[in-house]
Amino acid sequence: MKLLYNANIHTLDSNHSSASAILIAGGRVIAVGEKDKLESLAHGKLEKQDMKGKTILPGLTDAHIHLQYYSLGLSKVDCETKTKEECLSRVAERARNSKPGEWVLGHGWNQNEWSVGGEWPTASELDSIAPNNPVYLTAKSLHAAWANNVALKLANITNDSPNPKDGAIQRDAKGQATGILLETAMALVGNTIPEPSITDIEQAIQKAQPILWKMGITGVHDFDRRDSFMALQSLRASSKLKLRVNKNIPVESVEQANALGLRTGFGDEWLWIGSVKAFMDGALGPHTAAMFQPYENESENKGILNMDGEELFEHCRKAADVGLSMTVHAIGDRANHEVLNAYEQLRKYEAEHGLPHLRHRIEHVQVIHPDDASRLAKLNVIASMQPIHATSDMYAADRFWGDRSKFSYAWRTQLNYGAPIAFGSDAPVESPNPFLGLHAAVTRRRADGSPSADGWYPEQKLTLAEALSAYTLGAAYAANAEDRLGKLVENYLADLIVLDEDPFKIDPNDLLTLDATATMINGEWVLQ
Repeated sequence: MKLLYNANIHTLDSNHSSASAILIAGGRVIAVGEKDKLESLAHGKLEKQDMKGKTILPGLTDAHIHLQYYSLGLSKVDCETKTKEECLSRVAERARNSKPGEWVLGHGWNQNEWSVGGEWPTASELDSIAPNNPVYLTAKSLHAAWANNVALKLANITNDSPNPKDGAIQRDAKGQATGILLETAMALVGNTIPEPSITDIEQAIQKAQPILWKMGITGVHDFDRRDSFMALQSLRASSKLKLRVNKNIPVESVEQANALGLRTGFGDEWLWIGSVKAFMDGALGPHTAAMFQPYENESENKGILNMDGEELFEHCRKAADVGLSMTVHAIGDRANHEVLNAYEQLRKYEAEHGLPHLRHRIEHVQVIHPDDASRLAKLNVIASMQPIHATSDMYAADRFWGDRSKFSYAWRTQLNYGAPIAFGSDAPVESPNPFLGLHAAVTRRRADGSPSADGWYPEQKLTLAEALSAYTLGAAYAANAEDRLGKLVENYLADLIVLDEDPFKIDPNDLLTLDATATMINGEWVLQ
C-alpha cells in the first residue's frame, strides 16, 4: 500500500473536492482524506511518501490524439515554423544528412502563418534543396501535403492525373501539378512511402510515453488505424503499455465490426474499443472544411463534403446494430449540420429498435451554424473539442470565415446548452500538452498575448475548473470509463499527476510552463 500525504489534492469529486492524503493499493484508490484516518485503514506494509505540499490532480486524458502519427512524428522534420524559409532550411539540413533516394519526411507547416495571403508553397522549392530525395511534408492540419517532384514521380502523379474522390491534386494556372495534395490525394504519395513495421510503431509509442507522462497525460483516445491497434495490443500483451487507451476504429471497418459483433467498451482497463470514426469534411487550413457559404474571397469554394447525413446514417445504423457508438470528424458548419441530421435519425433508430442510447461524438465542432448549436445537447451528443485549435487558427478563421468566426470554437456555447464536453489536442496537429489547451480555454490568447488582453471572442472562455473537467471527467464519460477514471475517489484507478504549483492559484499565463513533476499510473510511479 502507498500513502501519499501532506499534499494539496484536487479530487474533482463534487462530494469531496479536496484532501491532504490518498491511500493506494492494487492499482486503485482505497480512500482520500486526512493522513491519520487513512493510516488507520492501512494494513500490511505501508509505503509513506511526504508530498511536501505539492498539488495532486487526477491524470489528464487527451480525448483526441493520433498516437501512431504523433509517436512516429517525433523523428520527422519539425515544419511548424514562423517562415517558409525556416521550414526549407530544416528540410535542407535533413536532406544533406540523408542517403540519396531516402525519404525526407516532415510535419507541421501552415501556409496561413507564412504570408498574409496564405500562398501555397510549391514542389520546385523543395526540388532546389533536395534534388536527390523524395520529400513529403504533411500540413499541420493533416489535411494537406507538400511534395517535391521526385516524390510526385514515384507516385506516378502527372499534370494529367485525375483527382481522387474527396481530394484534389492542386494545379497552377497552366494546369501543372504544384506539389500540394489535398485530402484523399495525399494518399497518392503517402502510399508510396515504405510503411513502418508494427515493431517500429511499438518502439515509437514507447519513446512517446514518457513525453506524454511529463505533460500530465495518463490516458488517450486514439484515432489511428489498424497498425496502431496492433502495436497497442502487442504493448499491452507485454505489459509495456503505460497509458489508458480508448481505441476508435475507422468507418471502413464497420462492416467487419458488425459481422464480428464487436461493441463499444470491449477490452480491459488499459485498452478498450471506443467508437467508429468517420470523416465528414476537411479542415480550415487547406480550405476544405465543408461550409454553407463560400470561403471569404473564394466565391466558388465551399470546401469538401465527403457524404451527406443520409449516407452517414447508413454507417451509423450498422454500428448501432451491434452496440458501437459513432464519432465523426466535422469542422465546417455544413459538415456539423449533416452529422447532426444523421444523429437525429440514429436516435430515432435506437429508440424504434430497442437499442442502447450510445454516447456518440462529434470531433472538433469547429464552426457551427447558430441554428444547430443547441442540437448536440438535445441529442446528447458529445462535443469532442480541442481548445488549442482556437488560438492556433484564430487569424485564419477570421480571414477565411469572416463573421462566422464568432460561432467557432464555441466551448462556452456548448457547455451552456448542456452538451457533454471532452478536450484533446488532435496531436500531431497540435501539441498534446493539455496545459497549453487549458491556457487556450481560459484565456483565448496565444502565448504572446495576442490578439488582446481579453482574448479572441472572450465570451467563449471557460473557467479553469470547467476546462480541467473536460480533460478528466468529460474525457472519461466520452470513453465510457467514468466509473473508473476522471477523479480521485474510492475504488477508482490510481492514475494521478503531481505539480509543483496549484493551477487554481497561478496566473493563467503560467499554465503554459506547467508540467508534471511526477506521474502515477495504476498505482505505480512511471515518472518521478
